[in-house]
Amino acid sequence: MSRQQVGPTGDGQHVFNLEQGANMEDTWATALQWASSAKGHQPADAVPLAAFQAAFSLLPEMAWMGHSVPVRQDAIRRLGTQSTTSTAMRSCINQGQLKSAVEFLDQGVGTTFRQMLELKPDVSQVPPQQAAELQQLSVELYKGTAIDRGKTAHKRQQLLQAIRKQPGLEYFLLSKPYSALADAAKNGPVVILNGHAEGCDGIIIPNPNSEPVHVPLPGVTLEELQSQQNILKQQLGQCNSGNVRTPGSTNLSDHSEDLASTMIQKGSEEVLTWLWTNVVGPVYQVLESHGIHTGRLWWLPTGSFTGLPLHASVPDDPFIHSYTATLGSLLEAQTKKSSSTPHIVSVIGVMHPGPGGENYLNGVEEEVKQIQSIIPGPNLKSLQGDKATPDAVKLQLQNSSWVHLACHGTQDSVDPMKSRLLLYEGNLELESILQMLLSNAEFIFLAASQTAMGNEEQPNESFHLSGGFIAAGFRSAVGTLWSMNDEDGPVVAKIFYSHLFREGRQPQASDTAEALNLAVKELRAANVPYERWVPFIHMGI
Repeated sequence: MSRQQVGPTGDGQHVFNLEQGANMEDTWATALQWASSAKGHQPADAVPLAAFQAAFSLLPEMAWMGHSVPVRQDAIRRLGTQSTTSTAMRSCINQGQLKSAVEFLDQGVGTTFRQMLELKPDVSQVPPQQAAELQQLSVELYKGTAIDRGKTAHKRQQLLQAIRKQPGLEYFLLSKPYSALADAAKNGPVVILNGHAEGCDGIIIPNPNSEPVHVPLPGVTLEELQSQQNILKQQLGQCNSGNVRTPGSTNLSDHSEDLASTMIQKGSEEVLTWLWTNVVGPVYQVLESHGIHTGRLWWLPTGSFTGLPLHASVPDDPFIHSYTATLGSLLEAQTKKSSSTPHIVSVIGVMHPGPGGENYLNGVEEEVKQIQSIIPGPNLKSLQGDKATPDAVKLQLQNSSWVHLACHGTQDSVDPMKSRLLLYEGNLELESILQMLLSNAEFIFLAASQTAMGNEEQPNESFHLSGGFIAAGFRSAVGTLWSMNDEDGPVVAKIFYSHLFREGRQPQASDTAEALNLAVKELRAANVPYERWVPFIHMGI
């Protein structure tokens, strides 16, 4: 069917209906043309929102689970879902439809990430026979073991349709309404950041029972966001040299080190000051006007906001910051039941990945010793040096609820699925992590480099190592935005685990954000350079 022209109002719906039998990407383009042509003709009308709803209804089929993750990634990139989502959200904000903006966010951000979570469904309300079949099909798709992935995905979709015909299950594994998404803010406000050419905005979900709140960000433009990203890249290039966890000593002279540190410090200060003035400060003002002055705070940045150190712009911060890739992933982590049995903590230290590998990490050995001195023996497993091969580490991940992994790491900017942890004589890649099904997983500390640095081309898809472990089943993770300094590992680990295991307590994933906050405060109190304390971030509950 040839592409038909869409007019400004109701005929857009008619043309979209005619296109339903056409190529899926043509239908997607028609829906977006409908939204674009309707915009501005009737400001009070919901025609643009209906057009976006029509477009987003196509996403599950265009990023079909029958395809591999890389193929789905390519479809998401080709369709331009990032810009479409930001445009849909901006349209909603202009019309005062903040709840709809949040719903579009949930449908358009982290598509592949969300699909991974859907392959680990809560089937407690599903009849036993259907529940067992759904779990089997989902596991085959998740692990990539299906002989015919397309056939398995189709069979699973038919089963879901049958499940949804039963009373109370009509919306099973479908997009959630705002009333359900707002539950993500039950332990503290969630702040969503959206960037668009027409303007940048924040949306705060203060708590599950409140209306979403709009935060205009007049000082922010897409160009300025990119400028801040560029400053960080330029100043922190030395931190990321080699894409590895940085050894404590370098070959630079003392004078060169001091000069480099001063330049990085200045660049970091500029970015943090800009973030406070234009983003974090305005958000805090709105939070305070709603009686929220301290406690937990979750950031959900999208587009060019992703990767900026929003958590680090305030010297004496009253909030404890976390990040989440999607509202759905935060809800999933909150509802997952913690094991009643004592947690098994695996400490994995790889000082050197083998012959011809990266620099020796002296700090890893001391880091492991610090953790071993804090965690009771029966709760501890240790895997170090030449024993920390990829297969051995995978086994530890499957049998442990808590994991501390200290090693070299790298983010692949060309193919994010190849981002990897450098283990002994082998790598653990993001693609392999996303095929793991870790039912006992609670928390992972990735004391490596760039484990929370996303992909520039698709920042909304959370394709980094920390996000991969969250998708695989961990409720919380600590990662780094850029290379951490080797000598900081033991300091952070000691404070972090001392807090979690204080007074003989059983550690809780929900306490890990506070533990990281205490450790980073210690680094700041010691006046270490910005580039050493800023990169640590917390994800999840």
